[in-house]
Amino acid sequence: MAIAEPVTPIRTRLASPGVPAAHAGLLVREDAHPFALVGRWAGAAALAGAEPLALAPGAVAAGDPTSALGAVASGNPMAFLDAQPTVTGAIPDGFVGGGWFGALGYGLGRALEPTLGAPPPAPRGEALPAVRMAFYDHVLRCDAEGAWWFEALWTDARAAFLDARREELAARLAAAPAPRPFRSGAWRATPSAAGHARAVEACRERIAAGDLFQANLALRLRGEVEGELLDLFTTGAAALAPDRAAWLADGDDDVLASFSPELFLERRGSSVRTAPIKGTRPASGRDELAASAKDRAENIMIVDLMRNDLGRVCAPGSVQVTALAEPRAHVGVWHLVSEVVGELAPRTGDAALLAATFPPGSVTGAPKLAAMDVISALEGTARQTFCGAIGFASPTAGLELSVAIRTFESTATTTWLDAGGAITTGSDPTAEAAECLAKAMPLLAAIGATLEATDDSAGAAVPRPLRLGAHPVPRPDPARGVFETILVVDGVALAVEEHLERLGRAAREVYGFAVPEAVEALVRYTALEQGRSCRLRVVLDARGDVGVEVGELPEPGDVVLEPVVLAGGLGDRKWRDRRWVDAAERATAPAIPLLVDADGQVLETTRANVFAVLADDTIVTPPLDGRILPGVTRAAVGEALDARERPLTLADLHAAEAVLVCNALRGLETVTRIGNRALSAPSDRVRTSLSRFPPLR
Repeated sequence: MAIAEPVTPIRTRLASPGVPAAHAGLLVREDAHPFALVGRWAGAAALAGAEPLALAPGAVAAGDPTSALGAVASGNPMAFLDAQPTVTGAIPDGFVGGGWFGALGYGLGRALEPTLGAPPPAPRGEALPAVRMAFYDHVLRCDAEGAWWFEALWTDARAAFLDARREELAARLAAAPAPRPFRSGAWRATPSAAGHARAVEACRERIAAGDLFQANLALRLRGEVEGELLDLFTTGAAALAPDRAAWLADGDDDVLASFSPELFLERRGSSVRTAPIKGTRPASGRDELAASAKDRAENIMIVDLMRNDLGRVCAPGSVQVTALAEPRAHVGVWHLVSEVVGELAPRTGDAALLAATFPPGSVTGAPKLAAMDVISALEGTARQTFCGAIGFASPTAGLELSVAIRTFESTATTTWLDAGGAITTGSDPTAEAAECLAKAMPLLAAIGATLEATDDSAGAAVPRPLRLGAHPVPRPDPARGVFETILVVDGVALAVEEHLERLGRAAREVYGFAVPEAVEALVRYTALEQGRSCRLRVVLDARGDVGVEVGELPEPGDVVLEPVVLAGGLGDRKWRDRRWVDAAERATAPAIPLLVDADGQVLETTRANVFAVLADDTIVTPPLDGRILPGVTRAAVGEALDARERPLTLADLHAAEAVLVCNALRGLETVTRIGNRALSAPSDRVRTSLSRFPPLR
């Protein structure tokens, strides 16, 4: 518990020369772990805080596909929300005072359903923590009339600090800080509108097959911001006036600025309310939205889901729908909004409420786990805070969380904005892609940014995402470990140091431990003991156990590839979980799957890296951007042939003089066919160029 002794609510009005609520974050800019909530939070125009007493326990890093490994092991990752101090004395009307404030990332949904096999996300993605909450014993509050108050959960042990803090914040209010300049240019969607439309079509096929009723699919926009995200937030909050704007910073690197219109959960005492949004039109489209049977059906599906979720923790018969599919104006668009209320069963805390309802149903789909399967299969980047929740759990004000949509997120290297929409059997793929961009445009306009037009011609020949069975085959689960494959020639293991360096990097970055130094000696001894040519597989599990397996070398043969779409690829690790790879190889046999992203960019095969010899003699290979394996042999081939890294499309491969693949066991090979298109044999000029690369075995 953050505070062991009882707390007393105290409130002091502070003088302020007309500081607007949207400037709340500016008052705590330089402090540790600052936040600002602006809009309609707890009946206030703004809440701001910093300098917390404690960070949430069990925080989970979310930059890698292992984002939920630690949380699964520790049970409900929201359990800390029930660690609240006892309140003594009267609680003033509208008082907040403090509590747990911050964000819960979408990836925690997997931690909450480990026994049901909620799928891992796409491996490529930016890195933000999945749990970003801290306990604060004081806040600044701007009430609905614009008056500013210092509120605290007072204890004798903290009295001196809180007195000094009140004076410090009062001085900042008197100084009336202003936002600093920032700039943002063109933003680019990945996948493009055409790529997202292909994902929508694949989702519709799943719905038609009976896998689910609805899924929420998103694309990601990336852009550059010169300046701080706080100033972007301050400007956007003033211009857009969303109901539940939020800014949260962990140092200079991990920052979010949310302009969400949607209430996920509000609990006052034992009464709980949710207000799911489903159905969107631009600012001029109210009447069209109100008349849309499709959008109304989407909304009703999610209302049923939220009724079911609340029914898991509410008293029987208490869950009621109090508003159904009402058109309401929000952040530059019109939405259909419903409301569902209920009374929590006795002794039900916030942790249990979140466990029953997270992630929000309006941004997953119905049934929820089936929708999460499809999201994992069709989205090419891992959701971070997006589609999770932002807000607070307070011992005096209850629980209030937004759905984390319309949210800019940033790390030290990149800033992004996700936008999505609900897909049903009646969805038009092109219209759904346009809806995603329509949701993003008011936000970009508010910060002076633009949306870059994308060339979709490269994806003209992209196949539809492969359907591998009755349900989506899950992406590799990092909890099952990683491996490296090493070629042995006459008892000598080749490139051992390079392979073990990559294994060690995976151990550090994915599981948080080092590979024992003795592994290298074990590998070399095992190879020597064989005294022949073979392959070794060095396997590493999530506990740190290492083993070496011996196998036969593959038989040589023609290399035939079959393009298969996997949004975001398999990532930059060799995962022991081969379910997706095995299913794809069975589906394309005797050809080998050639992985293609949703926009038509060639990634790699399920067994090898890819090179193309273009007409001008340039040798090109896809870039190492997190979607493909940084192959040991790829590095050697690239250096020997002076290969360039740049995106490749299927059209590039079809027009190439030669297409090559390479891995540690089979070396460098020429592709003879891609799909139903036979490739010509390499010219003498190409063969001469390739002869510069020495044989690998």
